[in-house]
Amino acid sequence: MRNVILLAALLLAGCTITKNPEVVGGNKLTGMVRLGFNDPALFNAKADPYLAQGTATRQCQEWGFATAENYGQPIKTCSVISGTQCLNESVILEYQCRGFAVPQNAGW
Repeated sequence: MRNVILLAALLLAGCTITKNPEVVGGNKLTGMVRLGFNDPALFNAKADPYLAQGTATRQCQEWGFATAENYGQPIKTCSVISGTQCLNESVILEYQCRGFAVPQNAGW
């Protein structure tokens, strides 16, 4: 039984899962959007770059900007620790809002 559990853990250790990050914060004044997702232990979670870009751009457009650009590297923080093992990482992606959007009702 122990061997089966060990084998299952080893097989899962190489699994990559795709996450859809959600807006977890930001600053309208500086035009910085923060997206986040969790990376559980034994998995290699990655954000879908197109979904993340779209989510950040929508938030920027709500603030009056035209688009969003990826800014920097992902910020990883261990959010659940058991002994010396990290059981869950929080991953933050930052995007910088760019340009200004013309309102739909500008009356042109």
